[in-house]
Amino acid sequence: MADNSGDDPLAAQADKAATDGEAHADEAAEQGAQDTGGERKTREQSAISAPELHSGHKLARRYRLEECVTRLDGFSSWRAVDEKLRRAVGVHILPADHPRARSVLAAARSAALLGDPRFVQVLDAVEENDLVYVVHEWLPDATELTALLAAGPMEAHDAYQLVSQLSQAMAAAHREGLAHLRLTPGAVLRSSTGQYRIRGLAVNAALRGISADRPQRTDTEAIGALLYAALTQRWPYESDAYGLSGLPKGVGLIAPDQVRAGVHRGLSELAMRALVNDGATASRQEPPCTTPDELAKAVAAMPRIRPPEPAFTAPPEYQRTTYQQGTYGRTSAHPGSGLTQPVVVPPAPLESRTGKLLKWTVSALLIAALGLGSWQIADKLLDRDQTPDEPGNSQTTDEKQNDKPKEPVTLAIRGAQEYAPDGTPQNAEDARSTHDDDPGSYWRTNSFQDGPDLHPQVKKGVGIVYDLGAEREVTSASIMLRHGGDYTKIALYATDRLSPSGSVDSMKKIANGQTSSTSLKLTAAEPVKSRYVLLWMTAMPYSPQDRFSNAGYKQAITDVQFTG
Repeated sequence: MADNSGDDPLAAQADKAATDGEAHADEAAEQGAQDTGGERKTREQSAISAPELHSGHKLARRYRLEECVTRLDGFSSWRAVDEKLRRAVGVHILPADHPRARSVLAAARSAALLGDPRFVQVLDAVEENDLVYVVHEWLPDATELTALLAAGPMEAHDAYQLVSQLSQAMAAAHREGLAHLRLTPGAVLRSSTGQYRIRGLAVNAALRGISADRPQRTDTEAIGALLYAALTQRWPYESDAYGLSGLPKGVGLIAPDQVRAGVHRGLSELAMRALVNDGATASRQEPPCTTPDELAKAVAAMPRIRPPEPAFTAPPEYQRTTYQQGTYGRTSAHPGSGLTQPVVVPPAPLESRTGKLLKWTVSALLIAALGLGSWQIADKLLDRDQTPDEPGNSQTTDEKQNDKPKEPVTLAIRGAQEYAPDGTPQNAEDARSTHDDDPGSYWRTNSFQDGPDLHPQVKKGVGIVYDLGAEREVTSASIMLRHGGDYTKIALYATDRLSPSGSVDSMKKIANGQTSSTSLKLTAAEPVKSRYVLLWMTAMPYSPQDRFSNAGYKQAITDVQFTG
């Protein structure tokens, strides 16, 4: 991994840069880790000074520099403000004659073309006035993984989400020929919705002159190190780094479940499979993962790790009233009170001859009244039983009970796959996020310029096919959406397989509907039997730019439930 350079012969030079009081803390941590990725790290022998810039300086009469966060190896990184769009941005700046200026520009432009919202986006890459600068997103509400790890080890579900999202994102990047090579805790951010985003793709390595003979292996091992740290709160090498203690010297690489009790066994083995050492791994049962794609497939093959159940809080003890406590005629419970409640004595019974006669008379009247009432009730019941031909009385009790509607049952979803008949999927890796019981995860569409209804010549629709495991009667669906506004259209169709070959028009429609809110309930006119159900979206509302995509007509599905 690019940052694990504890045995790097150039570490002394890097330490000197880290002690000048201006380098970012992450740069100092970079020198404390051990080299495990087989990469080459080249630094210029002559000192290169960063451009003399200051807070308030403007680039392109647009980007106002606010605060310098890194100054190292002849470049500086800043928090800035885009005065045109009134938003915070990050800016890397270095002289145009810097030996790495050309490679930084090339890396930034390649990363910008990827356009994957799982990465912090490059917004601009410019050479101007003897300077080269790269502008990228700034996410003030996101939290660095460094801070999350400082708080303690992660729960199994959180660590599972971390390795799943990072491996899928890096697999997508490598398919486009892009590597990170410096995937450290400081390069990973978690948003308020629980999504992880990676910053510095290709650019961070270019700024520092980092390269690798086997970039896929380097990035895979980096993800393995992050998973190891998430499970144990320890860095998986002997040297301390990123605010984490390293492993005991001389022990070697030991599995996370041997470092800390209670670590999820499957995740522990997964971390060891990613932390390859010359082809060897501590997991004897499974081969090592040497590419992000292999790691992503290994994560997908694991049983899904559910989020922890919310802690049950017992209600306050029920306080009974004085009447329920039965204090009638008892000593008061108030401290210091020695008085007792007065005992009410009932009046003496009527003992005279007249009183006895009155009691017998009242009793006889009561008995007669009860007898008359019972006779009337029995007479009505007999009349009802003897008139079955009257309207509304032709059914027996059992028949009426059988006519009651059945309670709806939630249908288990066994799998999901994006349906893209035109061959251009939206976000295929996250289709399963729509039924994982995690409201923070979701499947999203791209941003479209025409809407709300999709233009048929561009895109007829987008959708996901759900596998119910067996043929079921589908009566309704509840769909939770990320974006509200006018408007979202969704229809349900019964189909014959997880990857349908026919068009939507050839499928049997179950239900359809439209909403302007973030939820939609679809109900079928009559139950439809099918194992596979297609959710087909043909219209979506306009939403502004967010951390994940540009402004446009777009939608995201956070949760889907079927009932039958």
